[in-house]
Amino acid sequence: MKRFIYSTVFVLVALSLTGCFDQSKPNYQFMPDMYEPVSYETYGEYGIFPNGQEAMLPAEGSIPRGWMPYEFENSTAGLELAKTTLNNPHPVTQKNLDTGKELYEIYCAVCHGDKGDGQGILVKREKFLGIPSYADPVRVITEGGIYHVQMYGLNSMGSYTSQTNELERWQITMHVQNLTAALKGEAPLTLVEAIIDADVAGDHGIEDMDSEGLDNDEGH
Repeated sequence: MKRFIYSTVFVLVALSLTGCFDQSKPNYQFMPDMYEPVSYETYGEYGIFPNGQEAMLPAEGSIPRGWMPYEFENSTAGLELAKTTLNNPHPVTQKNLDTGKELYEIYCAVCHGDKGDGQGILVKREKFLGIPSYADPVRVITEGGIYHVQMYGLNSMGSYTSQTNELERWQITMHVQNLTAALKGEAPLTLVEAIIDADVAGDHGIEDMDSEGLDNDEGH
C-alpha cells in the first residue's frame, strides 16, 4: 500500500513539474550570462531608446570612418563638372600604378578589356555589347570623369564604391589614363620619382656650374 502511495505521489510531482516546463527557456539558469546577453541586441526592443529599438540611424551630418565625402552630384551636369574640375590628389607612383593595374584587372577588364579596347571577356561572350574603346574619338576621358563614373556608374556600369575605397579608385584612374594614352599612342603619366630625379639632376648641374665658375675665378 505504501509503495502505491509513493508511486502515486511521484507521478503527480513529475506531472506537475513537466506541466510547468517551458521548452523555449530553461526553468533554472545557474549561469544566466550564458543565456541572456549582457549587451543590447542590434534589433532588440528597449524602452530606453527613443524609437524603442537599439538599431538607430547615425547622427545627421556624421561621416563614416575612412569615408571621403564626394561633392559632385550624380547627374550629367555633375559628370561634366567632374571632368573639368576634379583632379587626382594622390601622386603618380609606380606602386599606385601597379595597384591600379591589379584592381582594374579584377573589376574592369572583364568588360573594358585588359588594354581598354572594350573587348573584355563578357563582351566577347556577348553578355554586354556596345562598350567603346578608351581611344574612341567621341569620348572625352579625364581623370575626374573616370573617378566620377566609378563613384556613381554610367549606363550599364554600376557604382564601385562598395568594392573600392577612395585611394583605390584613384589608382584605377591612373591605370585607365595610361591605357588610354597607350591606345592613342601618347606618353604615359609621369612618375613622381622621375620628376624628383630630374629636379635632383638639375640641382647637381647648378652645383657643378657653380664649382666650375669658382675654379675659373680662382685660376684668374
